[in-house]
Amino acid sequence: METSSTSSNSSRPFVAAFASAILPGVGQFIGGDSRRGARLLMIDAVIGAVFIIVFLRGGSSPTEILLSAAALWIKPSALALMMVANIILLGYRVWAADDAYRLAKRRHGAVTPARSGLILLGAVILGSVLLVPHAVFGYYDLVTYDTLTSVFGSNTVASSTDTTTTQPSPPVTDGSGNTVATTVPDTTTTEPASNAFDDEERLNILLIGGDYGQGRTGIRTDTMITVSIDIVTGEAAMFSVARNWTQSPLPEGMGVWDCACYPELINELWVAGTQYPDAFPGPGTPSENAVKGVIGRFLGVEIDYYAMVNLDGFVEIVDALGGVDIYVPSKVIDENYPHEDGSVERIEIDPGWQQMDGHLALAYARTRHQDSDYFRMSRQRCVIEAMIEKADPVSLLLNFGNFADVIKRTMQTDIPLEALPQLIELLPAVDIDNVVSIRFIPPEYHLKYRDDGKPGRVANIDLVHEHVELVINDPERAVRELGLEQLEEVCGDPNA
Repeated sequence: METSSTSSNSSRPFVAAFASAILPGVGQFIGGDSRRGARLLMIDAVIGAVFIIVFLRGGSSPTEILLSAAALWIKPSALALMMVANIILLGYRVWAADDAYRLAKRRHGAVTPARSGLILLGAVILGSVLLVPHAVFGYYDLVTYDTLTSVFGSNTVASSTDTTTTQPSPPVTDGSGNTVATTVPDTTTTEPASNAFDDEERLNILLIGGDYGQGRTGIRTDTMITVSIDIVTGEAAMFSVARNWTQSPLPEGMGVWDCACYPELINELWVAGTQYPDAFPGPGTPSENAVKGVIGRFLGVEIDYYAMVNLDGFVEIVDALGGVDIYVPSKVIDENYPHEDGSVERIEIDPGWQQMDGHLALAYARTRHQDSDYFRMSRQRCVIEAMIEKADPVSLLLNFGNFADVIKRTMQTDIPLEALPQLIELLPAVDIDNVVSIRFIPPEYHLKYRDDGKPGRVANIDLVHEHVELVINDPERAVRELGLEQLEEVCGDPNA
């Protein structure tokens, strides 16, 4: 009969292996080699110190710590280095567990036949302890690498250059419908790529909601919101441009129209870039150059980067976040809401705080049949604010795989990889609730109607520039004099 002492001793190899799988060195003590165990524990201490220095290097809260670590490691070379370190650490733990098992086996003997049934269970548990953490880490590492190189990997910054080839364009028309001959020759030019924002005072990112729409050709940028952030203070503003302005001024060097403007609806610029590539030269694609250039000229600022998500992508991103919480000030009803699949449905959203999935959040942001485009722009700002509030690092980590897959499939941007660490480090300084928001809409910014006989409003660009400058230079004064509201006031519960 197997005594309790024999039973205990025969299980020591597995106990030792399990202990060293958790913390290399502990199992060596169990196996009777305290000197080897002490050396391994010293190695563990060095590994732990490196981990603390690298991953917990800054911040006073879990969110700040995670963002600080992300800023350091969110680049392909660092991710590749982490994968190598992950494999080395796995090998170290496997060796330590095997070594502890052998030491304990020599000292206490092998597992007896009577207890051999536990070998398989012990091996499964030990294998899980060893492999699962490294497999999970490797999965996150590979998904992050794939997402970064797919979405952000096509741009470079600093001393690199972009080459743009200009081909002869097809004939185009001016605002009056007359044919305009283009004289741009077939040339190839090399231009510096956009720099990361080390030396800039502000960072301006254009957020675009792209609507492919049933029966439409190309993408209409129905949502155009520029987020402008002070690099030093973190103060931020949101500038929303209505989609139905016409005859918008063009930056110098762009366009082939006599009016020195883009004559059609401003939300058709992306399509115009594909139709008339010669009209929109620059470092990006003609469509990117068109939207960034014209919106920047409209606002009087330089658009550094853009990020565009289509309707389906928006729905999936919100769903990947687990939905968003939005305060609805009054009931929203749309009897003929155009579903993203092309069908029509009835939408009804009650007032008060509502938890919305991606489809409902998109409907809330898009519907305009009850009121107008301009109320819709306010709702869009609140949806963006709700998404930012929900997109904390912990939530993203818990659903990282789905979120990364959606971003890779539905988002396009010219934000370069090299700028991501700085952008992430900037995020904690931005107070979302105190972002100053302004909509450039009729009638406040209406100057005149089109002078070519076609329907359409023309914006008062001088007034737009004046107010943008005021918001940027003195946001508190802008709030007082222009009657603006911060996002907390626009999107929060007034009774709270």
